[in-house]
Amino acid sequence: MIVVSKLPKEYGYVVLTGVASTFLLQWMTYKVIVARKKYKIWYPTLYSPDNEKFNCVQRVHQNTLEGYPTYLMLLFAGGLQYPKTCAAAGWIWIAGKVAYAYGYYSDDLKKRRYGTFGYIGLFTMLGCTIGFGVRQLGWLPRHCH
Repeated sequence: MIVVSKLPKEYGYVVLTGVASTFLLQWMTYKVIVARKKYKIWYPTLYSPDNEKFNCVQRVHQNTLEGYPTYLMLLFAGGLQYPKTCAAAGWIWIAGKVAYAYGYYSDDLKKRRYGTFGYIGLFTMLGCTIGFGVRQLGWLPRHCH
């Protein structure tokens, strides 16, 4: 309880953003399940040798999973010092992943680039996490006035 009570009240935004990202992953999982049934590609086959539409749906999910640990670490660590900024940046990343997914699901794969704005959120969280780390080490003052 002592640790929890020392967290800033606004850290709740960070937690809820992390929860929202799990809904993103569940939506992507559902899309893969539907695509597996539609294109008759069964487990344990990860990618189809000849069905690009299925592979696009699967790739969106896999790409998101590949970066998800980084996203969570940056969100939760940077959010300790900058909770509102990290929560907002986390939502930008989520929105970017949704745009990326819809672009990848379309017949025009160039549209997947529409989601690149999500990196603004990721790099913002990276900056917040670096800021938290250097302040935690005492290299910079905790609060500048």
